[in-house]
Amino acid sequence: MAIEPGKVKRQEIKMLNRKLLEVSGVMNVESFDSEEFLLETEFGFLMIRGQNLHIKNLSLEQGLVAIEGLVNELAYVDANSQGKSKGLWGKLFK
Repeated sequence: MAIEPGKVKRQEIKMLNRKLLEVSGVMNVESFDSEEFLLETEFGFLMIRGQNLHIKNLSLEQGLVAIEGLVNELAYVDANSQGKSKGLWGKLFK
């Protein structure tokens, strides 16, 4: 998904009671399972960790993802990150 010239990047993250998470500005779902999602967004990679996570709605054309389950952690990760997120980059580049 290419950003149009002159278009301002925008991302919204909405969470309801830690059980429903809606994210806009999503370009790709890199990986997911019931405990962890890795989304490529316009602002970097977003890691979502929790329990019993699953996709409720996905529209990459609109850049929207809705995830249900118990959300424990949200974090942006990048190549310069150390510690826990280092394992995620190992998964990406296997």
